Amino acid sequence: MTTLPQTAAELCRAIAEGRLKPSEVMAATLDRIEAVNPKVNAIVALRPRADLMAEAETLDRTQPRGALFGLPMAVKDLQATKGLRTTMGSPIYADHVPTEDDLLPRRLREAGAIIIGKTNTPEMGLGSHTYNPVYGATRNPWNPERTAGGSSGGAAVALATGMLPLADGSDMMGSLRNPAAWCGVYGLRPTFGLVPEDPGADKILHQISTDGPLARNPADLTLLLDVLAAHDPRWPHSVTRLSATPGLDGKRIGWLADWGGAWPFEDGILPLCEAALARMEAAGATVDRVAPPIPRNEVWDAWITLRSLAVAAGNEADYRSENARAQMKEALVWEIERGLVLSAADIRRASATRARLFTGLAELFADFDALALPTTQVWPFPVERVHPTEIAGVRMDTYHRWMECMTPVSLTGLPALSVPIGFGPQGLPMGMQLIGPRGGDDRLIALASAWHDTSEWRHHTPPV
Repeated sequence: MTTLPQTAAELCRAIAEGRLKPSEVMAATLDRIEAVNPKVNAIVALRPRADLMAEAETLDRTQPRGALFGLPMAVKDLQATKGLRTTMGSPIYADHVPTEDDLLPRRLREAGAIIIGKTNTPEMGLGSHTYNPVYGATRNPWNPERTAGGSSGGAAVALATGMLPLADGSDMMGSLRNPAAWCGVYGLRPTFGLVPEDPGADKILHQISTDGPLARNPADLTLLLDVLAAHDPRWPHSVTRLSATPGLDGKRIGWLADWGGAWPFEDGILPLCEAALARMEAAGATVDRVAPPIPRNEVWDAWITLRSLAVAAGNEADYRSENARAQMKEALVWEIERGLVLSAADIRRASATRARLFTGLAELFADFDALALPTTQVWPFPVERVHPTEIAGVRMDTYHRWMECMTPVSLTGLPALSVPIGFGPQGLPMGMQLIGPRGGDDRLIALASAWHDTSEWRHHTPPV
């Protein structure tokens, strides 16, 4: 049996140098998926083994080309993939087979990757719990009775269990950061605009969702980010990646904690974050608690306005079809209907709040290299539960209010990297967001690299 390197970067080097053949990597990957995936349901629409082996064996006879040459990759099931079922977790699209790739899978193929299947996602990507009526629920590799988060839950689980060397995700309201935290991997929501999308959909007004990389270590994040973030002149948002210096020594981190006491958290999450920050201080960083720049309710009101606007715009055509609407989950219908009745004044007020929040956070970067927030307000909950309805005795008034600590980043488009920080008393992982200035993605990866090198948790592997 072939033993694969532990990092994607090492695996790419082994293939490029001829120490491993793409067919050997493919066989080992498929063996791993066969052994593990039935326990967690992370990879879906897996292509036939014979077809994948034939494609890999063709690469055995090909001169290596591209940063991901010979790497097996499964793409999140929100991305259209040519000739491969793309359901978006919705019964409306249960049999949908696209005739063209979206930009992200196209870039993976151009970099030499072999797309083997898809990673599971909630219906239309809504909700930070990966379950849907097409493929069912994805389970947490640290405890299969718990959720893996979402909407990039399949991607995070496939990484954590060693079924994939790298994974793509997308993030509107923590969809990439939340599963990274709950599966013990790294997830980068890039600066909005750094990773382009296909032209056509409105991204001038709807600037709240982005694709990004997940990996088991920070260096592998850079490997995938470099592929996904290549410049596209058709994309209207230009971002300059700021230079980065290594290490934690001398770095200044602003701790936003619970947004001035406004957000409820389950027991143990804030202390775990503060313990991680204390370890960063021991490594030479300076950590100071900072006040939030604007009140919680203003952030939330702006967020749910712009989110509902975007969800309605993206799903209105299906909603107008009586047959398709009947197949939508309740939360999706609620979100669309809310978005369809928004007024111009509602949208203008939300946009003004977004601008004030961006300014307030940007001003903090005059004093800090990064800001820190918990990645989630709750621990992974039972997989049968649809979503948390209260936190620490505080009732949640929407299906997504329990992810409120994600909204400052999602609203402003700043880069945020969820880093693993350890485990709770039940052995479940947790993460913390490191937030940077616009274009500061590489600075966050440099901080995460220094953290990774000093953290004992990286030697732990999920029981699954």
